[in-house]
Amino acid sequence: MMEKITSFTINHLKLLPGIYVSRKDQAGDTVVTTFDIRMTRPNYEPVLNTAEVHTIEHLGATYLRNREDMSGQVLYFGPMGCRTGFYLLLTGDYQSRDIVPLMVDMFTFIRDFDGEVPGAAARDCGNYLDMNLPMARYVAGRFLEETLLDIDETRLNYPKD
Repeated sequence: MMEKITSFTINHLKLLPGIYVSRKDQAGDTVVTTFDIRMTRPNYEPVLNTAEVHTIEHLGATYLRNREDMSGQVLYFGPMGCRTGFYLLLTGDYQSRDIVPLMVDMFTFIRDFDGEVPGAAARDCGNYLDMNLPMARYVAGRFLEETLLDIDETRLNYPKD
């Protein structure tokens, strides 16, 4: 029998929307911190639809890679297969609280974004028609208001079993 990966050992029945350190890996001399950006409560709330997930992915990745203070540390920003949130991989040894201001800025950018979604064209994306900016804005605003703006330790550290 194969050993469970770390993310499958977290009790998802107790997991609330928040920002969690999922894991830390060593890549040569560099620590890579993987964050679990959990936007909905697993198995209690509906999952995010693919169109808003895809839109948040395009906007979030574009935003992060265009921030001069962070662009060199961003390795990946993309959706979880379960569609309850996103993974963010950064070079550096971080705690969840360290990126709260960054996530507030990013989700504010997404909530307030108006215009053409970056990369939402057939030439740039393999599924460019599966986008929903109004819903992406809505769920980003909800995550900001209900989770990020008044975040506490229960939403920054994984629940104990």
